[in-house]
Amino acid sequence: MRLLIHTDGAARGNPGPAGAGAVLRDAATGTVLAEIAEPLGRATNNVAEWTAVQLALEEAIHLGATHVDLRMDSELVARQISGVYRVKHPDLKPFHTAVMTMLRQLDGYTVGHVPRALNKDADRLSNVAIDGPG
Repeated sequence: MRLLIHTDGAARGNPGPAGAGAVLRDAATGTVLAEIAEPLGRATNNVAEWTAVQLALEEAIHLGATHVDLRMDSELVARQISGVYRVKHPDLKPFHTAVMTMLRQLDGYTVGHVPRALNKDADRLSNVAIDGPG
């Protein structure tokens, strides 16, 4: 099964109250299979972005995904996953290791940066994680 996954992390202040959001869709039909809105307490924006990817991949593997297409509006995280940029900050290295370990369990994956306007569902969920469902 191939999943299209949009992720986003948000922090109000850096660091500040933070949340991770993700939407997992069947890549063939577009059907939403899972949504994640996870409050993170106080964290940086980069920790929130990485946490969103990690939580989404854990759920994808749980759902039985064999391929994932990761999309996020964090160009930094997308480039770190794809190997264009190195992960230098010690707090982010464990996230990178965990994400790469999960990606290697799959038959294939893609990762890409999308404009914020194309990442609205994940952005909404990351904010719901901070603010509650309202």
